[in-house]
Amino acid sequence: MRKTLVLLAFLPLVAAVPVANAESAPSLKWTTPCPDYGLPQSPTAGLECAKLRVPLDYADPGGRTIELTISRHASPDPARRRGVLLMNPGGPGSPGLAMPAQLMERMGSSGLPEAYDVIGFDPRGTGYSTPVTCDMTPEQRGSIIGPYANGPRDVAETAAKARVVARKCASAPTAELLPHMTTANTARDMDRIRAALGESTISYYGTSYGTYLGAAYATMFAAKTDRIVLDSVTGPQGVDVRQHRRFAEGFDDRLPDFAAWASARDDVYHLGRTPSAVIAKFDELATTRGPEFRANTWSAFYDDAHFPTLAREWAGQSAVSAGGPLDGDNHAALQLQVVCNDTDWPEGVGYYQRAVERERVTHPRFGPTAANVNPCAFWPVERAEPPVRIGSGGPRNLLLVQNLRDPATPLSGARETRAALGGRAVMTTVDQGGHGVFTKGNACGNDVVLRYLLHGVLPKHDGSCPA
Repeated sequence: MRKTLVLLAFLPLVAAVPVANAESAPSLKWTTPCPDYGLPQSPTAGLECAKLRVPLDYADPGGRTIELTISRHASPDPARRRGVLLMNPGGPGSPGLAMPAQLMERMGSSGLPEAYDVIGFDPRGTGYSTPVTCDMTPEQRGSIIGPYANGPRDVAETAAKARVVARKCASAPTAELLPHMTTANTARDMDRIRAALGESTISYYGTSYGTYLGAAYATMFAAKTDRIVLDSVTGPQGVDVRQHRRFAEGFDDRLPDFAAWASARDDVYHLGRTPSAVIAKFDELATTRGPEFRANTWSAFYDDAHFPTLAREWAGQSAVSAGGPLDGDNHAALQLQVVCNDTDWPEGVGYYQRAVERERVTHPRFGPTAANVNPCAFWPVERAEPPVRIGSGGPRNLLLVQNLRDPATPLSGARETRAALGGRAVMTTVDQGGHGVFTKGNACGNDVVLRYLLHGVLPKHDGSCPA
């Protein structure tokens, strides 16, 4: 049940890195079936896939190349088709080939299948696109966040383990790929995909870390963007140390939702008759269950659909579910590589020890997890280029949608990104909790996104949707 979600970091001064010959990219050869990730029921059923070679290092466009795998649900009505809609699920490290099929399943009657060729892809380093590894053990794969630290000694012990993981990434079989796993390069890959599709512009939907990726693309290739939707928005500095600490803020924002839900079902789960009693129950259990209990609770906050499983776990009625086939070393390795490559992380263990103690005061339930040290503090490579600075230059074509109580990308970060984008963007907030707005249960939130993607109707002003 545990998810490790990581977010974005933006890059300016990108003009110094050539993107030569993107327009001369080869056309794509579509085949079926698409890869199925080894799952018994293929999540890519009904899609067609293609391969595309792109530079490993865009500063050396004539050098080594890597492979991207791309998926497509083609519009069944070419007369109504208005372009392509490229999608990214976040992570980083999450594969994206199945996203067009998931969109069709959830929104197939919305008109989107006729309006767009819907495009998914496994980002560089992920899944079926030249994957990377850090050769981590299952226990090391969650090292990007936590565990909960009870004091300076716990931080020091986590630091020792984090150093080992960083060294593993530096010596893994794919170590020569490591410096080039960045958000900026993934955005450049997206523009190669656009060119290979024969499109002058692309529309885009990205969620979570995908909002950072989408904003990076809109910054680097502003003239190539059509309609851009960023759902569950990170802060404008990406997944730096500050964004990590926001996980604790998101935990506190979201806990009352679960407490209200569980207290209304006290006859089933016996966790407390009032929301305050449920919250007190969390504090009681957290002192005895260990750090995984806090992490599992935060993960379950992503979606109300997880609440029954979480309630059973609190009540001792179920065990933590094991990870699936997409939760292995590749996912964790790329997540680390992108996050650690994108931004500078503090390197002194003392910094994290002090941060944990501050968070113990301001966000005691999850702050000492979110502020703990991770392998980025000991990363073996330096950034190849500075982060993109998100700004207000460019067309007014970005729609931001954001839940008020998101555990992973809290409202405070979304507001900062909205302010940084200025007149380029408009933001609609939704009075609900969880991670993700579009295709979820709020009709108003879905309608705002659909009106923009289908009809180009961008709200005139920032607005809100009721619960």
